Amino acid sequence: DLDLGGGAQIGLDLLQQFRAGSPSLPVFILSGKGTVELAVKALKLGASDFLEKDLYIEEHLDVTLEKVRRFYEVIEENRRLERENKDLRRTATFVRELQQTKYRAVGESPAFRALLDRARALASIPRPVLIRGERGSGKELVAATIHYAGERRRKPFVAVNCAAFSGQLLESEMFGHEKGAFTGADKQKIGRFELADGGTLFLDEIGNMSLEFQEKVLRVIEYQEFERVGGTQRLSVNVRVIAATNAELESLMEKGEFRRDLYDRLTFEVLRVPPLRERREDIPTLVDHFARRFAAEVKIAPKRFTDDALKVFASYPWPGNIRELKNVVERLVFGVEGEEIDVADIPVELRTARPTPNAGSFTERIEALEREMLEKGLQDAGGNQKKAAAILGLTYDQFRHYYKKHGFKAAAGAGAE
Repeated sequence: DLDLGGGAQIGLDLLQQFRAGSPSLPVFILSGKGTVELAVKALKLGASDFLEKDLYIEEHLDVTLEKVRRFYEVIEENRRLERENKDLRRTATFVRELQQTKYRAVGESPAFRALLDRARALASIPRPVLIRGERGSGKELVAATIHYAGERRRKPFVAVNCAAFSGQLLESEMFGHEKGAFTGADKQKIGRFELADGGTLFLDEIGNMSLEFQEKVLRVIEYQEFERVGGTQRLSVNVRVIAATNAELESLMEKGEFRRDLYDRLTFEVLRVPPLRERREDIPTLVDHFARRFAAEVKIAPKRFTDDALKVFASYPWPGNIRELKNVVERLVFGVEGEEIDVADIPVELRTARPTPNAGSFTERIEALEREMLEKGLQDAGGNQKKAAAILGLTYDQFRHYYKKHGFKAAAGAGAE
């Protein structure tokens, strides 16, 4: 109240002090001798309102108090939204870190490290990349490496398996659809291209797309625009596409089953993921990684694979590559009692598989052949070790040496006799 002693200037000085100490505090000025010039000055200094004391001052104060109430409601709502935004930012950071952990690259073989180096070099180049490799070899991991090493790492990384959908379902999955676009479309659906806006869309198994759908994908890659199924509004996105396949696209193009212009658009760079048999030195590291991660996930004690068990893994061809290795390791960690997993615990189909070319060093291939011959000899002898030794042309002592060397355990009821 500028009329309470000291004059208007003291009141305005107090106003400045209040504003400096509490910027969000609402301050209202009262005066019975107010002028337009004084009111303008007070408002410039940060007053929330300037009220002239007259016959209607009580009503003016009621209105002012309502303003104060609404003002604080706005402040509290802003604080709530800020808290929510902080929570969302923390959640988004956690999800990104979790996703990056999921796509952790494990292995030190020269072929694998060279692949990752090339992937990181492509990370900030906004062009499509085609990743080729056998099933289960880690194509999605390479795509994620490109995404998280580049400028789009704080934006979504969205993966879709094109082989999992067909026809209209794939189109709806990729572009979304409007309510009522087809039978069962009871609400609007946001497609994968929209979800990946600003980030990366990973298209796995692109060789399974129909020619008609390939054309639509090509247009989106080219122009970054599309329409939802059943919609008329043109939507714009900023999406980097990384595609992957284990199919021979050249053969499909010759048959007219894959568009050459789409192939040309996707192949700014082509990366080949080596199969596991070409990076066998990574097997022990991968086994340890999968064993520890699974044990932590299901809350059981970690288990160690013996050197002999790892030698069996090194000689197996792994047609399903890393995905197959992961599944085998997890089954063994869960199913085997004790702290150690040895040769006899490994499924027989892995132990008896013929070694493949380049299955490790010369010594490792010889040992794999020894294991295979021992298995076959025991099988032909019905588990009798002396008979197996005779079948293999070994003395019993020689047979026992190899038997112990490769960690075989006698089956119940089967012994030397």
